[in-house]
Amino acid sequence: MKSAKPYIEKNKERFLDELIELLKIPSISADSAYKKDVLKTAEAVKKQLEKAGCDSVEICETPGYPIVYGEKIIDKKLPTILVYGHYDVQPPDPLDLWDSPPFEPVIKKTKLHPEGAIFARGSCDDKGQMYMHVKALEYMTKTDQLPCNVKFMIEGEEEVGSSSLEWFVTKNKKKLANDVILISDTGMIAKDVPSITTGLRGLSYVEVEVTGPNRDLHSGLYGGAVANPINVLTKMIASLHDKNNHITIPGFYDDVEKLSKKEREKMAEAPFSLENYKKALDIDAVYGEKGYSTNERNSIRPTLDVNGIWGGYIGEGAKTVIASKAFAKISMRLVPNQDWKKITELFKKHFENIAPEGVRVKVKPHHGGQAYVTPIDSLGYKAAEKAYEETFGKTPIPQRSGGSIPIVALFEKELKSKTILMGFGLDSDAIHSPNEHFGIWNYLKGIETIPQFYHYFTELSK
Repeated sequence: MKSAKPYIEKNKERFLDELIELLKIPSISADSAYKKDVLKTAEAVKKQLEKAGCDSVEICETPGYPIVYGEKIIDKKLPTILVYGHYDVQPPDPLDLWDSPPFEPVIKKTKLHPEGAIFARGSCDDKGQMYMHVKALEYMTKTDQLPCNVKFMIEGEEEVGSSSLEWFVTKNKKKLANDVILISDTGMIAKDVPSITTGLRGLSYVEVEVTGPNRDLHSGLYGGAVANPINVLTKMIASLHDKNNHITIPGFYDDVEKLSKKEREKMAEAPFSLENYKKALDIDAVYGEKGYSTNERNSIRPTLDVNGIWGGYIGEGAKTVIASKAFAKISMRLVPNQDWKKITELFKKHFENIAPEGVRVKVKPHHGGQAYVTPIDSLGYKAAEKAYEETFGKTPIPQRSGGSIPIVALFEKELKSKTILMGFGLDSDAIHSPNEHFGIWNYLKGIETIPQFYHYFTELSK
């Protein structure tokens, strides 16, 4: 396949302008106030898939937000690649920490991105990376170089657990039939160190509620005599880790995959600077489970983190009150062999058991998904490896990610397909955080590399 560089250079400004227009739409799936914007984004994705060369594109209704499905079938005898992505984004809060409005995209130069980066919510996760695939298709169709069939499945609920996706997949197995699934919702080690994500952690997400008295109480009249739900909740949460930052839930580690010394040594070969890591986060020390390196802690080990905690009075000034209720949202990242539903039940049982007298506890499961590992000897991985070698001039490093894409395990179960994770973002892109951004170089490099995957996957499938 010819290099896409000349086509990309010729159309660079248009590629950027189109992405910027998509990023202006606040498609926040977690907040129903943005429902119209989420639906507007689905329509925009449909329009761009049609322009890029799909012969058929439809907005498929689900119990939740719709899925945009598109396809271009050139020969049923040829392999079929199914591209998955999502058009919804995380809420932008806290807004005061953004240097520019989250839905008013701006291009700014940074030390890592001297050519510029697009700052906006969703720029990397996942509108920018999803849109690379749309533009890669455009390149292949406009230059008559599409070597195989392609299908697109772009959803609008990934940031809230993909609750409608399983419903859609199980009802449309024939429509979604494919030879390999291609996703760009991950990252790579560095601009000069390409990598392919070969493992994802699973997820269990819960919300807990601790209730004490039947109303908020005066802390002077009742303080010291009635259990304070906020005090109790913080103590319960603190007890979930021991002095070695080991999770204390009984049975939590029973099914954890144990990597061999050889595998851990192989992982350690990936370039990593602890000092640069700390500097980028403005911290003076790392923190985590004893006996594991930083890269192991955030990829091959399970975790438990509080994502939000609230209760009582948090307004301006003072109010002396013992709150009736306290709440927290807690996520657990899981590793291969840990079943998220089992872990959720273990958490629920343990959290209820450690509640002291004087309070009542509720545990509300939100969503979750299984961990996933893709083999590096598959046709898909080999094709991705060759594609990176073609455009980066070096062999990519297989890397396990600490993030979760629960639907990957679902795809393998229902569609019997392996997934290849070709991400072009960087750890510094601040996804889910204020000032999220995506380097222009990374965006265009993705558009350049993806067509090579199509080429090599088709060649290797013969």
